[in-house]
Amino acid sequence: MKILIVKLSSLGDVVHAMPAVQDILRARPEAQIDWVVERGFAPLVQRCQGVHRIIASDLRRWRKKPFSAETRRAWRAFKAELQQEQYDAVIDLQGLTKSALVAWLARLSPGGKRYGLANQTEGSSFEAPARWVAHRAITLPAHCHAVTRSRLLCAQVFDYPLPQALTYGLQATPGRHGAADGPWQTSVALVHGTSRADKQWPLAHWRALAQRLNDAGFGVALPHGSPAEEDVAQQIALNLPQAQVWPRLGLDKLTDALSACAGVIGVDSGLSHIAVALDLPHVQIYNFDTAWRTGSLPGFTRQCSVFAQPTPSVDAVWQAWLGVLPDTAVA
Repeated sequence: MKILIVKLSSLGDVVHAMPAVQDILRARPEAQIDWVVERGFAPLVQRCQGVHRIIASDLRRWRKKPFSAETRRAWRAFKAELQQEQYDAVIDLQGLTKSALVAWLARLSPGGKRYGLANQTEGSSFEAPARWVAHRAITLPAHCHAVTRSRLLCAQVFDYPLPQALTYGLQATPGRHGAADGPWQTSVALVHGTSRADKQWPLAHWRALAQRLNDAGFGVALPHGSPAEEDVAQQIALNLPQAQVWPRLGLDKLTDALSACAGVIGVDSGLSHIAVALDLPHVQIYNFDTAWRTGSLPGFTRQCSVFAQPTPSVDAVWQAWLGVLPDTAVA
């Protein structure tokens, strides 16, 4: 059986789709699973156990210059790669017009079908073409965790009960992380960067938390993905003896680097979701009561979410961090 997953973006959404792949392979171990994803996230999907072929798209870039010669050439190449295989099932896990277009372009085997969402779930985007393209559009509960949404859809497509065990299948090699040398097994990565300003945690809070971590015997590792985030990382690290700003890393190397750490404390962002997928000790900071949709799920006892408005206090985050650690981890 050949299956095509369409989940293009964003980083957190891509991570949230990984358990559905593991569920399918548990129920259909003979399946060949290919995945269409935005090129920037392809290095992460390469780390997802069981994915046979990755088809990288550049839809975000192409729509900026849709009629340029370069875009037309790239689109033709993408379409040719997409249509190399015939699929028994094409599953649109995104539910947007762009993902519906990709699903519609994919070739089906004789008897093959396209599957997608029939409705919007709370807090997630949905556009009507996703329903129109599908041979079978599946209705899901309106109040549904982002991970559970993809898992439920695939369970209904292939008619298996939702497994109790949840695994992401995200593979990492801590010794090949590519960050600066250091004892990362005793360092905590602080994921302060997010694409939304209203999800950020105050700089003074980050500095106070970093100081507490140093005082407790932990180093502090500071990843970043833009010049603005690097500037914040430098400010957090200022005058702290055991804090290091990492160089800019690609997603594959960054995944390796995070996997080598003692844990992660971060805002609601893609990197925080990677930490959950790696089953690291992790505290996720929420300024909005949306942890039910994107936070840790039952069974992941080494992760927790902290919510308060306008933002959680340093004390609340610190106590949560102590709560996810093994008893022997604090000096």
